[in-house]
Amino acid sequence: MGEIDVPGMLASRDTLLASAAERARAYLAAIDARRVPPTAEAVAALDQFDVPLPERGLDPGRTLALLDDVGSPATVATNGPRYFGFVNGGALPIAVATSWVLAAWDQNAALRIMSPVAARFEAVALRWLTELFGLPAGITGGFVTGATMANATCLAAARDAVLSSAGWDAAAHGLVGAPPIEVVVSAESHTTVHKALGLVGLGRDRATRLAVDRQGRVCPTGLPSLRRPAIVCLQAGNVNSGASDPFVPLVEWARQQGAWIHVDGAFGLWAAASPKLARQVTGIDGADSWATDAHKWLNTTYDCGIALVRDPDALRSSMRAQAAYLVAEADHETMEFTPQSSQRARGAEVWSVLATLGRDGVAALVEQSCALAGRFAKGLTAAGIRVLNDVTLNQVVVDFGDPDRTDAVIAAVQEDGTCWCGPTTWQGHRAMRISLSCWATTANDVDLSVAAVVHCASQRRA
Repeated sequence: MGEIDVPGMLASRDTLLASAAERARAYLAAIDARRVPPTAEAVAALDQFDVPLPERGLDPGRTLALLDDVGSPATVATNGPRYFGFVNGGALPIAVATSWVLAAWDQNAALRIMSPVAARFEAVALRWLTELFGLPAGITGGFVTGATMANATCLAAARDAVLSSAGWDAAAHGLVGAPPIEVVVSAESHTTVHKALGLVGLGRDRATRLAVDRQGRVCPTGLPSLRRPAIVCLQAGNVNSGASDPFVPLVEWARQQGAWIHVDGAFGLWAAASPKLARQVTGIDGADSWATDAHKWLNTTYDCGIALVRDPDALRSSMRAQAAYLVAEADHETMEFTPQSSQRARGAEVWSVLATLGRDGVAALVEQSCALAGRFAKGLTAAGIRVLNDVTLNQVVVDFGDPDRTDAVIAAVQEDGTCWCGPTTWQGHRAMRISLSCWATTANDVDLSVAAVVHCASQRRA
């Protein structure tokens, strides 16, 4: 058996990191001018990676070159200005730079004793976020992989808290024999909410669904009486229309029912950061828990969800892990507030972005995306293309006629490569969904994209 060439790796480290930085700079410098989706040839070239595991390892410089030379052309330009799919915000330069430094630090943020710097960044970032969203002082939370795990974390805390109020210790005894929990969701709640409900044992399909209006907001009239214990899941930012539920009457109703109120705000919660848009989520501070993504509208790198809970004890009770070798020094140990133990220092990246943008910068980022969504919708409408939703946030839903033609236009837009927009089915309409959340998108990018969509639609009409 061979040995790790430690001296050789140390000697090549600086050259390797410099090469990685140069390759990354070159990739980002060219991203505005390239096709958004990769070519078929670039995707086919990925077969070069699918080989037997080498008996003898490659030179690290060769490995990096292969990754970049073959891998980079096959990427989707999600960090470019004309990717409008899945509310994928492009990473800000400070987010990318911070992620490089964090990778070099190689910190495990699970416990303060493992990384005092990660613990401090997380504490400050969480406080800044609650202030930015206008949420109550004293709430706690943690950074997780994304909105699915943020929802699951919050709903696990909700599950245990409402069962505790009914005299059942779910953390100790599980759900077998526990009082049944009534779960209420929007008829248009996001799939991540249902996945999270399944993960925490409350069932993907057993929830009561509340009726919605034509924009996907829960109708605040004719609401049912609930059996306790109960959890009500509301939504900030409908995944298609961008509309948010009317929180004031719904929170009042849920409070009267004695229910835990959870808000899925994967991207819509960021409206609270804008003085111009915050009215869309008025009353959201009355909830008990909130889930969102920093890698959506805050434009951090991926793997950066946020779970926030009003009652710190409820979250800690649900997430706590204890062992003789785990040394807890602080009131807030990260691994006691999130599902995972080992984890990267996500809070440091969020801190860097918030510190760089400031309160005004975050508001400007959100408002810019919404204004460009309005510009996109106006351009399509002027060309005779039907926009289905009231464009109040960053989402545009477009109908090109019958479902087959709509799918054909979407396929043509994706093949054209100027921009990337995805399909959806919303309130019985097959449609194209356009999501704007990238810091780099400009009015010119929107105009180029409108022209490309109009051209593809006219070709399909012909």
